Amino acid sequence: MDTPKFVADVHLARLAKGLRLLGIDTLYFSYIEDRDLKIIAQKQRRVILTKDRRLCQESRRCYLVKEMEYFDQILEVMRSFSILRCNPLSRCLMDNTPIRPVAKWMIEDSLPLKVKRAYKEFWICPECQRIYWHGTHWERMREFIREVCDEIREPSGEE
Repeated sequence: MDTPKFVADVHLARLAKGLRLLGIDTLYFSYIEDRDLKIIAQKQRRVILTKDRRLCQESRRCYLVKEMEYFDQILEVMRSFSILRCNPLSRCLMDNTPIRPVAKWMIEDSLPLKVKRAYKEFWICPECQRIYWHGTHWERMREFIREVCDEIREPSGEE
């Protein structure tokens, strides 16, 4: 079974970014009309993630997010769609494009001096050219990824 693809409505920016961080294909637009969300969902076979009941009533490919807290929303979506694997840090957090490794010498001129001196491995988004590396923020993100992925592998306690 393929991992589902999503498009999040404008009220779920943090959820969209969190799903991208985990490697889950999730589109997000800071402004988009409901009718355009429905068109994207239909054409690209994506599920709309929303907290808008009316939108879900009007859409065949829609999931109404019930949880209020960010972490709980991520777990809710992953459990509801039986997503049991994480592929963290494989997508651009800004535009959802899969990122790829890049040689340091190819991007050196774009790096801050401290980063250039301290890190060897880099990834780049081929769409927006954003560069990624395992900097100080990496530890916080890695802990979040571990928590989500460990939680999703454990039974939810419901029997």
